[in-house]
Amino acid sequence: MLASSAPDAGRALDPAIAALLKRDDAGLVAAIIQQHDTGEVLMLGWMDEEALRRTLTSGRVTFWSRSRGEYWRKGDTSGHGQYVRSVALDCDGDALLVRVHQLGGACHTGDRTCFDARPLAAVEGVWPAEGVEGANPGEGVAHA
Repeated sequence: MLASSAPDAGRALDPAIAALLKRDDAGLVAAIIQQHDTGEVLMLGWMDEEALRRTLTSGRVTFWSRSRGEYWRKGDTSGHGQYVRSVALDCDGDALLVRVHQLGGACHTGDRTCFDARPLAAVEGVWPAEGVEGANPGEGVAHA
């Protein structure tokens, strides 16, 4: 888990953490939001250094809105807040995993997750049985 020094609104993100981030051309890092106790993936948002600093030091998730060009703290208008349980940076430094306690729906549509409304049909992979030398993984089966 990444940690920042004591919360202080006047401070920048810890330089040691900032040095680990690999940002896109807009200076942003993807933040995957996951329900801490069930593992359910709730949504994907975007953070710059300031949004990450606010998230690490306030206990509430803050994003950078690419469409509005401003910071927003999840739940301030909807009441569907996200309360931080842990934050981790992936091995490449280009994605964050933020485990939260979610109040209400995470999606702006009101759905529990941003992935509830549009499931896609996909072939489900079939893997060989453990310990069976040369087992054929097969071609999979359709899964909706």
